[in-house]
Amino acid sequence: MAPSGTADGPRMPRLARSPAARLAAPLLLLGLLLLIDQLGGPELRIGGLMVAVPAVCASFLRPAAVLVVALAAFPCLVVAAMGNGQIGALNFPVTLATAALVGTASVITARVRRRRERQLAQARWVAGVTQRALLRPLPERLGRLAIASTYMAADQEAAIGGDLYAAADLGEGRVRVMVGDVQGKGLAAVEVASGLLGAFRRAARHHTPLPAVPGYLDRNLREDLIELADVPPPQPGDAEQSATPTTANYPERFVTAVLVDVAADGDSIRVVNCGHPSPVLLHHDDVLELDTCQPAVPLGLGDLTTEAQHVDRYELAVGDVLLLYTDGVIEARDVLGDFYPLVDRLAGWSGLPPDDLLDELTADLLHHVGRRLGDDVAMVAVQRVA
Repeated sequence: MAPSGTADGPRMPRLARSPAARLAAPLLLLGLLLLIDQLGGPELRIGGLMVAVPAVCASFLRPAAVLVVALAAFPCLVVAAMGNGQIGALNFPVTLATAALVGTASVITARVRRRRERQLAQARWVAGVTQRALLRPLPERLGRLAIASTYMAADQEAAIGGDLYAAADLGEGRVRVMVGDVQGKGLAAVEVASGLLGAFRRAARHHTPLPAVPGYLDRNLREDLIELADVPPPQPGDAEQSATPTTANYPERFVTAVLVDVAADGDSIRVVNCGHPSPVLLHHDDVLELDTCQPAVPLGLGDLTTEAQHVDRYELAVGDVLLLYTDGVIEARDVLGDFYPLVDRLAGWSGLPPDDLLDELTADLLHHVGRRLGDDVAMVAVQRVA
């Protein structure tokens, strides 16, 4: 299964990441500069480059290592000055003073950088814990389904965003799956996602029928938004707020989502699409987009319509794979601005189990965008195995 987290670039080799190798590199550079200075004679003086070495090291060495490099630069400068006949020059003390100032500033810079790195590492750790608590790992098997999921945050400073997924066992072999995308970003989107996932799990525990689930989630979401905005709910008899609070009273936020119920025998699925990208069904060598004939409004906007939720039904054969995803997949662009061709890519991966399918899809998606996502991505693949 593709790992959750950010879309990071390639890592450096282990030797290049070791503290000893990082310290040896600038020391060797100082020695090389000194050698060039001595071989070049009085006409070639590169003491200024030696002074700059500690400043460069501040971007990747620890403060103590930067101090070692700064101290090592002094004897190199003295030896270079002696070889060039500059040891008695009037500006030589200025050169040493400059080296001292640059070295001190470099050590201070390295300390600030290390503190920021520790703060960032702590923030990423907290984000990772939040992700595991919010997006609970889906079981590898539910009923007649094999399941795999993945999440990738576009922001490399975080590990969680507004995309969400969940699966629930409804009993008697029936399974319900949801994938959604909160409008907006940041901690507010995470809070909305948390509330919606809680409502989804409550609906599953209460065995709420699929056609009623979107309305149940919509009401819970709008109540949560009212609380987030710290706006008191309407009171009975209030002339200005008749029966249902409107989006004018709380943050304009909604969630696109798709909900899928799998029958106990696994022969069919029922789908409700609330303004979300259409699921894709891999049936033998065919890739079918399950477009709804009557899309519903996103969750959180249920007060804008009184229409009942439409439920689509599709057959599901043994070996079929259903892919649910957020729009971060199909809206991912390459350097030329072309969108990711999801359906075309899936045609070459028919027959793969869910884990392998998501691994291939994740790697290909990151290659398409140059390993930098423009939006969060959540995907769930389910396969009927019996």
